[in-house]
Amino acid sequence: MRLAVLIPVFNERDLAPVMLERLLAAPTPAIPPVEPPATAAGPAAARALPGESIERTIYLVDDGSTDGTRAWLESLAQRDDLHARVRVLLHPTNRGKGAAVRTALAAALDERADLLLIHDADLEYDPADHAKVLAPLLDGRADAVIGTRFLGETHRVLYYWHSKANRFITGLSNIFTNLNLTDIECCLKAFTRDVALQLRLREDRFGIEPELVARIARARVPDGAGRTRRARVYEVAVSYAGRTYAEGKKINWRDGFSALRCILRYNLLG
Repeated sequence: MRLAVLIPVFNERDLAPVMLERLLAAPTPAIPPVEPPATAAGPAAARALPGESIERTIYLVDDGSTDGTRAWLESLAQRDDLHARVRVLLHPTNRGKGAAVRTALAAALDERADLLLIHDADLEYDPADHAKVLAPLLDGRADAVIGTRFLGETHRVLYYWHSKANRFITGLSNIFTNLNLTDIECCLKAFTRDVALQLRLREDRFGIEPELVARIARARVPDGAGRTRRARVYEVAVSYAGRTYAEGKKINWRDGFSALRCILRYNLLG
């Protein structure tokens, strides 16, 4: 089974190497020891077999960095010890997080990834949480998993108004998707290949997060009986070590208004 970790990177020369080191050190998630049973909703989502190994490939997309990140990534591409585990993809200019996610997604699907997980390069999220996020996919309960910073895991206490805005944005998204999520802006999201093939993503910047949720909510996957069913979505608590703007945080108030636009556009117009 092939796992693709999709990582957009922009001007993270200090933190991205630490993130990659932690990710490479994190054990590859394990497949459950018994085969997940088929349910009335259909067969196990990930189609994992007991004893099957997981081959993890990391897709790092430099989005036009200017701080030395690009040179570091280019040096990674020359390392023989990482050749089978890391792919480096380069944008000639800065296009935005969403554009970088699309580039990584296309490359991973082209290399026949079975499971795909999106992770940021800035250490706000911990690679050690990947096993928890992927567990509902590997044991057959889910077709997509969205992380949440608000269900009990350790998180850095930061901006009050950011949290209020996120709850409003998440609530509005839930009205249209009919999902009871708590954190659509969480940047840890994972899904099966069947779901990924339906993600016709358009957003270039941080609007990619509400767009992903809208498209996941509309996705339909094979049920094993020649029909399709709505993708099953799970939410998993993850830890969060948020940054301040002085430390390099990039999202701003304009992205909040963009999120509202994306919720309306991709839920009403598709």
